[in-house]
Amino acid sequence: MNLNELTIKEAHDGLVAKKFTSVELTEACLAEIKKLDKKLNVFITVTGKEALEQASAVDKKISAGKKIGILEGVPMALKDNILVKDILATGGSKILENYVASYDATVVEKLKVAGAVILGKTNMDEFAMGASTETSYFGPTKNPHDPTRVPGGSSGGSAAAVAANMCIYALGSDTGGSVRQPASFCGVVGMKPTYGAVSRYGLMAMASSLDQIGPIAKTAEDAEIIFDIIRGKDEMDSTTVELMSQKVRKSESRLDIKKLKIGLPKEYFVAGMDPAVEKCVRGTVEKLKKAGAKIKEVSLPHAKYALAVYYLIVPAEVSANMARYDGIRYGFRTDKAKNLLETYLKTRAEGLGDEVKRRIMLGTYALSTGYYDAYYLQAQKMRTLIREDFFKVFKEVDCLVMPTAPTTAFKIGEKINDPLTMYLSDVFTVSANVAGLPAISVPCGEVKKLPVGLQIMTTWFSEENIFQIAKLI
Repeated sequence: MNLNELTIKEAHDGLVAKKFTSVELTEACLAEIKKLDKKLNVFITVTGKEALEQASAVDKKISAGKKIGILEGVPMALKDNILVKDILATGGSKILENYVASYDATVVEKLKVAGAVILGKTNMDEFAMGASTETSYFGPTKNPHDPTRVPGGSSGGSAAAVAANMCIYALGSDTGGSVRQPASFCGVVGMKPTYGAVSRYGLMAMASSLDQIGPIAKTAEDAEIIFDIIRGKDEMDSTTVELMSQKVRKSESRLDIKKLKIGLPKEYFVAGMDPAVEKCVRGTVEKLKKAGAKIKEVSLPHAKYALAVYYLIVPAEVSANMARYDGIRYGFRTDKAKNLLETYLKTRAEGLGDEVKRRIMLGTYALSTGYYDAYYLQAQKMRTLIREDFFKVFKEVDCLVMPTAPTTAFKIGEKINDPLTMYLSDVFTVSANVAGLPAISVPCGEVKKLPVGLQIMTTWFSEENIFQIAKLI
């Protein structure tokens, strides 16, 4: 096995045992990036020099006989909407193509304290708006399993980087499935924490009430390791909460599969999804049943409205959050304007892509006088009903299991000109964001050599359960 193919746990054990150095591990990942990136278009920025300096510092610590943390010296990548001080942060957009971050996101601060080696920033749908990484100003990323297909989105670059062994793990952001759906398409593990479990400070805001940073890794165990480092309350993000300490969680009794109650929501096994994907997911459920888990069909009656709710709330919050990109304070500015108003209009017209403009217009309309009550307010009311459905169902079962996406990875160009069809890629993932629940996608098989993801949801702030169930699968 090549060094870049290791998991976090394997890499850590090898570093501690001095089987290889962090520099060698980092060089193996950088070599894979050099070999594959022209073909797959995974990275927007590679910080090789800085990564090797970080790795060298860890090697000196090991040589001095000092203990290292679980992530120390292990190379990783970050989605390009997560800020790293003094490193380019484009958000996949022309309007920020030359923007260099002036501070670290809270998750990056935590990773740096933990000794992580940052290899660079990965490609993404422009400002995280998309489900295929095709809306990026820097061109589409390609799926490592089949370069004619998309890696999913909007965290497609991060998922592809892990799947192609360009890094050991990565971080993405998930607003409606943007970590889980690409994890499913690329055959890796992708986890969205409970809203408030991980700080959003230093994440470029898209839809502030839905966004969450989450880990993308090769195993559920690795995803848990990353989550334990990045989670917790942050004074820079008032929506965050303090979680139960890792020490307390680890001391609790492990999950007994014979006591596990799994709910299958009937609204997520519907006509229109790929029958082979459904068969794959149900096959894994059957294995869990044979191992002793209790399976129960449950209903989430308002789930059918989740996608509509999502695509009203998201554009509304996008229209507010995108107002900061005006060509005045930072980023791209048009050179064709004759006055201030033209500077605003032409900068945004030239600097933003079609999907971003579409969502700004939809959101501004939904928030406008005479339409706010009819659209945005109704969506927020339905959001409450969707949350209540989950609250009731988690009194009956420990977790919900369903497909992550209705299909395997689709062809590049297949859906990019049909926004409504593209939006349906999120149909199974958006409800977790609408309700603020934790959810994880784990690989459960293949269809025609393309990965299939199985999604697990649990109740709020029960990440310890979600990881235990994911590790079982």
